Amino acid sequence: MIDEQTDKSRSSFWKELPILLGVALLVAILVRTFVLQTFYIPSPSMEHTLNIYDRVLVNKLVYNFRDPQRGEIIVFEAPAEWRSTPEGEDFIKRIIGVGGDHIICCDAQGRIQVNGASLDEPYIYSENGLQDPPASTDFDIVVPADRLWVMGDHRSQSGDSLEHWTTTGEIEKSTISEDAVVGRAFVLFWPFGRADWLSAPDTFESVPSGSGG
Repeated sequence: MIDEQTDKSRSSFWKELPILLGVALLVAILVRTFVLQTFYIPSPSMEHTLNIYDRVLVNKLVYNFRDPQRGEIIVFEAPAEWRSTPEGEDFIKRIIGVGGDHIICCDAQGRIQVNGASLDEPYIYSENGLQDPPASTDFDIVVPADRLWVMGDHRSQSGDSLEHWTTTGEIEKSTISEDAVVGRAFVLFWPFGRADWLSAPDTFESVPSGSGG
């Protein structure tokens, strides 16, 4: 009797296994499409916050419930003018300003200002005690509504909003649409020795709301 029950259990397991695998695969696809996705870092533009070949976990759902915020690291589909090939490319940068923000460089201490508040940016690339300047050139812009001004932490190696502002002088081509944002990178999980939460730095908490002035 016990052997018959064991045989039936084994038979039932093997019959149900394809269904279980199918459900697991469907759940994984849904999670990857709508909730979470992993991305690897292909360039030095975010060093040393994120190094080449680091892997991050991206929350693709968060901006369905709120707007992107200053200081957050985001993955976005690059505008056509930013791409190295005609195909779509995902970029990763830090949000410095949101729609309506007045951003200038630089104050008397050489810091970027957003709506009059100076940013302390310890995350900017530093090597052998030498840190990149916050910007390669002076600028004074207002971010259009529903767009984002983004910069890499490795300022001298980043194809970002400032680079495109410097080359085009056109604010639309120098910012990205909020609709192009794939999601927020919120944790660096590989390599394990560098695992860390990717929180918005405290310096952005003192930035007042922008009015476009």
